[in-house]
Amino acid sequence: MNAVDLHVVLGAGPAGSTLAGELARRGHAVRLVDRSGTGPTPGGVTRVRGDVGTVEGARVAIKGAAVVYHCVNVAYHLQIDVMPAIQHAVLGAVEAEGARLVVLDTLYPYGETHGRVMTEDTPWNATSAKGRMRAALDEQYLAAHRDGRARVVLGRSADFVGPGVLNSTLGGAVFPGALTGTDVLALGDIDLPHSYTDIRNVAAGLATLGERPDGDGRVWHLPTAPARTTREILQQIERAVGHPLKLTTMSEPRPFGPFDEVFMGSYAELFYQHTEAQVMDSTAFQDAFGIEPIALDTTLDDALAWYRSFLARTQH
Repeated sequence: MNAVDLHVVLGAGPAGSTLAGELARRGHAVRLVDRSGTGPTPGGVTRVRGDVGTVEGARVAIKGAAVVYHCVNVAYHLQIDVMPAIQHAVLGAVEAEGARLVVLDTLYPYGETHGRVMTEDTPWNATSAKGRMRAALDEQYLAAHRDGRARVVLGRSADFVGPGVLNSTLGGAVFPGALTGTDVLALGDIDLPHSYTDIRNVAAGLATLGERPDGDGRVWHLPTAPARTTREILQQIERAVGHPLKLTTMSEPRPFGPFDEVFMGSYAELFYQHTEAQVMDSTAFQDAFGIEPIALDTTLDDALAWYRSFLARTQH
């Protein structure tokens, strides 16, 4: 793929913004699209305002793109109503414009696995409304590829962690409290292993899929460090900050800290992710593309460093 080809990233959250920066560092022309068109923008990236809720709006947003990356997400309580329409618009736009589509995906389609390791061959047995919705969207993406209507590839990630990640179970409810000696939230059984994907591995994985059309037409698990128990992760954070954490362990969903009643009410159907092991295996991607995940200790150190800076900025 020619380095001057235009890569368009839809969605400017942590994943989309980190991906846009990664693509620019790789020498691509990058357009980052979101509903505001304003805010921090990685170097070498053009940020524009766009609405991908309709095919017409999505076509304007991606015009001229060789590769489109779908990193758009919405609040949990809106996903069932909003995400299918966004998918319809983005798929229609890439079909019309002839661009390849790289989709950032979740583990929700697998549903409850009773602790079994998740690979790309794990059955899609979701019972939650959001899981069934995601599975249906993914089936439509892959059908569009099989039918020759669009060239599509999906990259699945575990829970995000790392610099810039706020709204994650290993994000804004953990690191600020760890640094300031205030409340730190843990969900469910903290002695179960749980996979977390460094946001920079999300970006590197999606960028690689964008550059490698030989990976099209299937689901890939993005590079993810070996799972550790939540307790081990919290103990590592304790060592890094040099004092015990003021830990609150939530055995069932309820509002706490940055997670308000609306969020937790909508998240409740996915709380199984904290009452059974959540272990995602990314060996297939690592073997196919030669990208190793960032070590989890490095991720935690870098996340703490980012949060120190973030807290310093927000307190002045």
